[in-house]
Amino acid sequence: MGTKDQTYLTEFILLGLSSDQQTQVLLFFLFLIIYLLTVLGNLLIIVLTHMDSRLHTPMYFFLRNLSFADLCFSTTTVPQVLIHFLVKRKAISFVGCSTQIAVLLLVGCTECALLAVMSYDRYVAVCKPLHYSTIMTHWVCVQLATGSWASGALVSLVDTTFTLRLPYRGKNIINHFFCEPPALLKLASADTYSTEMAIFAMGVVILLAPVSLILVSYWNIISTVVQMQSGEGRIKAFSTCGSHLIVVVLFYGSAIFAYMRPNSKIMNERDKMISVFYSAVTPMLNPIIYSLRNKDVKGALRRVTAK
Repeated sequence: MGTKDQTYLTEFILLGLSSDQQTQVLLFFLFLIIYLLTVLGNLLIIVLTHMDSRLHTPMYFFLRNLSFADLCFSTTTVPQVLIHFLVKRKAISFVGCSTQIAVLLLVGCTECALLAVMSYDRYVAVCKPLHYSTIMTHWVCVQLATGSWASGALVSLVDTTFTLRLPYRGKNIINHFFCEPPALLKLASADTYSTEMAIFAMGVVILLAPVSLILVSYWNIISTVVQMQSGEGRIKAFSTCGSHLIVVVLFYGSAIFAYMRPNSKIMNERDKMISVFYSAVTPMLNPIIYSLRNKDVKGALRRVTAK
């Protein structure tokens, strides 16, 4: 695929997180531990919520979807990063880079929608407890989960199409440790304004809209919790919602920083650290924050292991 004067790129070179050999070895073990914890934690939640009938509730149905998205998110980037820590030439093919962008956007944007859906579920559970079972039916949950994956697929299609339709010739060194639009756009051989605007518009839809819904849900939840007579009920509601809010702040905060600001021509170390957060650290933290300290999940684990 080429033109008369210049050839389109067929591969990219990733600079990674460090050029120092010793640092790369340390980072290899750090990322390996993070990845193993991510896989184990999220697989455990998927298996437990499937096997234990007491966890067949809307909250755990959405959590199973979130854990699957986290698994895909981490597996799309971390194994390749681990390999690159051990080799000198950190190359990725154009097809590999394109696939990584499409899958990352799909699961990342789905996660954005799922977190908003989960905040709505908590809002109904705390603010409308008597109507919870009639509002959050299994069919409604399936529709909300399907809608989350569909919105992720739509944003991924738009962002990936706009990013990959640009010509990439000449420069092929990406100052990053994996492929994502903000890093790749810096190498484009044409004006990137329309692509940046498309990514920004999709960011408003999949980042700012869910955040607004989450803030409204939690404002209502906090207002209801404060008025509760039972101290125990208040603590339980704050505990459940507090863990959700930690995930929301970590995930959305880093994603908004990466995708909702003007695209500078230089990818600095701070940008890479932010990317580490939402691509590797958050998928590892989600199962710990959400469930593994949760009474229901601990009980399910005891019941499953006792069989």
